[in-house]
Amino acid sequence: MQAFSLLQPGSADAALAAARAPGTKYIAGGTDLMQLMKDNVEAPTRLVDLDGVGLSGIEIAGGGLRLEAMARMSDVAAHPAVREGWPVIAEALLASASPQVRNMGTIGGNLLQRTRCGYFRDTGFACNKREPGSGCPAIRGESRMLAILGGSDSCIATHASDLAVALMALDATLELRSADGGTRQVPIGEFYRLPGDTPQTETVLAPGEMIAAVTVADSPAARRSHYLKVRDRASFEFALVSAAVAVETSGGAVQDIRVAAGGVGARPWRLAEVEAALGGAALDDAVLRDAAARAGTDARTTRQNQFKVTLLRRTVLRALQTVSV
Repeated sequence: MQAFSLLQPGSADAALAAARAPGTKYIAGGTDLMQLMKDNVEAPTRLVDLDGVGLSGIEIAGGGLRLEAMARMSDVAAHPAVREGWPVIAEALLASASPQVRNMGTIGGNLLQRTRCGYFRDTGFACNKREPGSGCPAIRGESRMLAILGGSDSCIATHASDLAVALMALDATLELRSADGGTRQVPIGEFYRLPGDTPQTETVLAPGEMIAAVTVADSPAARRSHYLKVRDRASFEFALVSAAVAVETSGGAVQDIRVAAGGVGARPWRLAEVEAALGGAALDDAVLRDAAARAGTDARTTRQNQFKVTLLRRTVLRALQTVSV
């Protein structure tokens, strides 16, 4: 780890002003950034500690949920209103990391965590995401955990956040704040960028800009939602495949359906092909099986991760069956 200075501002405005300087990064819970710094993957010269800026509220008002960026993962997962009105969020958070990490990790930090691709996290290897233009050894190397959707010839790293998958299924909106006092609302589906030829640019965040909050609408589909994570071990493990499902029915037919997947995409992945197959349909088993079989039709696989196509379809089916009971 390289030397750095630590700033501890007392407000969000002061933090934004401090982040204007080159070589500066925000630090919240630090559960990801500190690992990256110890491995010399990240080497900021200044850290702006957000612990004293507030922004930790969990608010239910105006027909929706507002999670401020510094709210702790464990607090959100345990909140009775979240568990009742947006169960997919609580389930995704409880499937993340370990209790100790959830006690430290924040909502904003979780959404901005970096990929767990081993080539990115080991500076002994080339990596286009870490060093643009150096190559992507994962494409012909160890790729079992990596993306089958949204990758490119430059990068097939998988997005790691469980929470982002749940928020993708709920059409959440991110509130982004900048040092000039401006605030903009960005749908989560537009927040994460595909790697293309520039995998080092992962989001639409401008330099020094921060996530201030996440907002999610209240809806019948949100209340009837579920997150299913398939992984190699029962805890403290990243997803091989995950599925977030939210559904509203009326008169036995689907009125609103959202399906998103994790562990398979270069960003949290919305499964529009599954949603299209279920729109207006009855939630009987044959329909669910037909819809789930369409998941990942555009997958681009390697020899090591081609199993994810089948696993994705089975995971989506099981999640759909769970919310259909």
